Amino acid sequence: MIMKDKLIPVTSVKAGDEQDVAPHVCMYTNQVVNLFFITTDTASNSWVLVDAGMPKSAEKIKKEAEERYGKGTKPDAILLTHGHFDHVGGVKELAEEWGVPVYAHSLELPYLTGESDYPEPDPSVDSGLVAKMAPMIFPNEAINIANHVHTLPEDGSVPYLPEWKWIHTPGHTPGHVSFFREKDRFLLAGDAFVTVKQESLYQVTVQKLEISGPPKYLTMDFGTSLNSIRKLQALSPLAAATGHGKPMDGELLSASLDRLVNNFDSIGMPEDK
Repeated sequence: MIMKDKLIPVTSVKAGDEQDVAPHVCMYTNQVVNLFFITTDTASNSWVLVDAGMPKSAEKIKKEAEERYGKGTKPDAILLTHGHFDHVGGVKELAEEWGVPVYAHSLELPYLTGESDYPEPDPSVDSGLVAKMAPMIFPNEAINIANHVHTLPEDGSVPYLPEWKWIHTPGHTPGHVSFFREKDRFLLAGDAFVTVKQESLYQVTVQKLEISGPPKYLTMDFGTSLNSIRKLQALSPLAAATGHGKPMDGELLSASLDRLVNNFDSIGMPEDK
């Protein structure tokens, strides 16, 4: 198993690609969304899964895990940044088959226990084709994993990941969280911000590396989203991987976060606001 000492963005990330983006962190691109395998013990091949990809992706995720950790492997837990369809697509099947706990923020539980649906995608937020098509192609219904889901610890610790902490980064959804490893200042941002303009079909297709706010068509509170991005910016991350787009590091990441915060009205806000 090869672990890079620092994150090095690649020129192209395609569906099915897998790359080590930081020590003991592997990013797997499942169609248009990223999920992560975090190795917790290399000797025993122990690991944790962060997010669970698109609908009907469980078998693909299992295959990737077994290629990386060995046949019959299962994680210690599944961690969710939030409950949108493209981050929980395989979670129910995987949690049931593996028999492992799922952890999420308490404010996300209504969307993970069948109690509340998310608002329907809003096509008016951007002129991009993905945004316009969102209500027709993106589901907003809650899933029900009540038998598996647990609340993340209130003290900010992350189960099975003692070097990490979770950070409440609401706005995209009420219970959205990001994960941060202090020792190398590596950030898993989820959809708090992303590195591709997710509203544009062209930019999603070519995966142009560009800082952007959370996907607008499914973001519930833009002002709160900006505050969450400021919270992550204050951590001064040296490298970040997001739910959509390529990883980003170094001066490019720092300058891009500054640009996003300082120009959120033009970059992150809906076009009709």
